[in-house]
Amino acid sequence: MTREQKIANAETRIFKAVFPDSTNHYDTLFGGTAMYLMDEVAFIAATRFSRKKVVTVSSDKIDFKKAIPGGTIVELIGKIVHVGNTSLKVQVDIYIEEMYSEQRDKAITGTFTLVAIDDAKRPVKIEG
Repeated sequence: MTREQKIANAETRIFKAVFPDSTNHYDTLFGGTAMYLMDEVAFIAATRFSRKKVVTVSSDKIDFKKAIPGGTIVELIGKIVHVGNTSLKVQVDIYIEEMYSEQRDKAITGTFTLVAIDDAKRPVKIEG
């Protein structure tokens, strides 16, 4: 399998409904909850690409472009954007979908760096 095929196969998509238990007093998704979900998607995408144990070492930049209201559906999409010797960069975008319309907007985008590790928690080479 080529690197491009591995990258395509590692793309990860998760849908979530935004319920009241995950919103703040403005009835929008907590920023920390969004970051948690993004890190989870980045972890899954990095694991699917490398098939190794990975840990997050940084969130390089997260842009909150639009508030995510309660009562909507969000789609998180994680894509490998860089492969290093022991690390991967994963871009994660969150899209808002209205439940009862075709409206869809990009709300948040961020990049996460994950490192592959061995059982002793030392960095290991990523193949591919």
